[in-house]
Amino acid sequence: MLPGPGVPNITEAAEPSTGQQEYPTAALALAAAPPAKRSDRRRLLMLIGVMSFIALCGVAVLAFFGFSGGWTALLVGVVSAVIPVPVLVTCFLWLDRYEPEPVKYLVFVFGWGACVATGVALVVNTVGSYFAEQAGLKDSLVAVLLAPLIEESMKALGPVLLFWRRPRAFSGIIDGIVYCGLSATGFAMVENILYLGFKGYGETADKTGPVSGAAALIAIFIVRILMTGFAHPLFTSMTGIGLGVASRSSTKAVRFLAPLAGLLTAMMLHGSWNFMSVTASASAWVLLYGYFAVMMPIFLCQVGFALWLRAGEGRLTERVLGEYARAGWFSPPEVAALGTLGRRISARRWARRVAGDAGAKAMRAFQFDATRLALLRDGLQRGLDKQPKRRMEALAEERQLLSALDAYRQVFVGRDPQSPRAVWDGARYHITFPDGVVRVLDAPPTPVVPVPVALTAAVPPPPMYYR
Repeated sequence: MLPGPGVPNITEAAEPSTGQQEYPTAALALAAAPPAKRSDRRRLLMLIGVMSFIALCGVAVLAFFGFSGGWTALLVGVVSAVIPVPVLVTCFLWLDRYEPEPVKYLVFVFGWGACVATGVALVVNTVGSYFAEQAGLKDSLVAVLLAPLIEESMKALGPVLLFWRRPRAFSGIIDGIVYCGLSATGFAMVENILYLGFKGYGETADKTGPVSGAAALIAIFIVRILMTGFAHPLFTSMTGIGLGVASRSSTKAVRFLAPLAGLLTAMMLHGSWNFMSVTASASAWVLLYGYFAVMMPIFLCQVGFALWLRAGEGRLTERVLGEYARAGWFSPPEVAALGTLGRRISARRWARRVAGDAGAKAMRAFQFDATRLALLRDGLQRGLDKQPKRRMEALAEERQLLSALDAYRQVFVGRDPQSPRAVWDGARYHITFPDGVVRVLDAPPTPVVPVPVALTAAVPPPPMYYR
């Protein structure tokens, strides 16, 4: 038995047994661990490839609804509209780096926005314009009243269906922003093909020649891509915030009203922007004022809010996993190394230095699964898994994550020749000094070296898990 906390350090004959499988090389340890997560680069390339195919499907949607302007207009529209897509997709993937979502879900929401939402919006807006014309109403009413209603509803429907069928795909507001932002990006891509290629270049070139068509294309590109390329993702991200709030609440009223409030906010922003665009025909100053005094501040606030939320996932991970550290599942330096993205990058570099590429891959997977574990634990504390079936699924996932984390840890722990052998028992360190003596030391108030150490045989997690 260890002495009381008043004794700063003691010696013991041998360090406690960790009960873990020892592997002579990091490569063998990685081979025995679960498959490491895909790298960000491979994930991005896969998304770009699949989304390129979806873009072709979006072009087919336009062709199906009769938007024909020749191959030249089609090619011009596709090339111009696709330019911002990799930038926006990369931004959303970067925002989601703490706990990346499955590629299949990201592809689903992007494809929904590019094909389903676009197709339905085209039909409804076209029918609405026809009836408005028959009733002697201005077509601008469709842009201000009908278009925001149907477009925001359809862009949000894909993420809402995902939230309904796969609620565990949402772990917070960041996930909601990413899913809805990608749905809006797909929608904007196909819509821009229509405006840039067919309505911009195609119609103008048919009337006054290719030079005038190119001039119209450039003007529309500056407005729709360079200046307002963020508009659709910004509007729909409001619905994403509502879905994210709902995903972390156990109250039925909040789970219903939060997405609805987000959707209404998205519609109002979209309608306000369309209203400013319509009134710009009378005075361009209205559009400029609305852009710089209203839309840009909202956009910058949204970016700042997303960055704050992103950092909050690291803070939540560090806070929640502290309970696991006290139970012996993590060491304090491991938890501290997960608190910020900078610390995570440092930990990956350290793992690569001591265990090569296998160590870097294992550390990346370790960090992803540790974040998932923290979010799962936070959900249990919030009462998100009250139903017996969902609670059993959560407990099974927790055990799976803990086993995977222990396997990844074996790849890089104990392979740093510059650090002494150390074992964490949930309360103190057992450190083997160069003289061969094992000394027991209290953990410092703040971990100063974010390097994982070996653990003793894991003890059961806190009883809260099994209530």
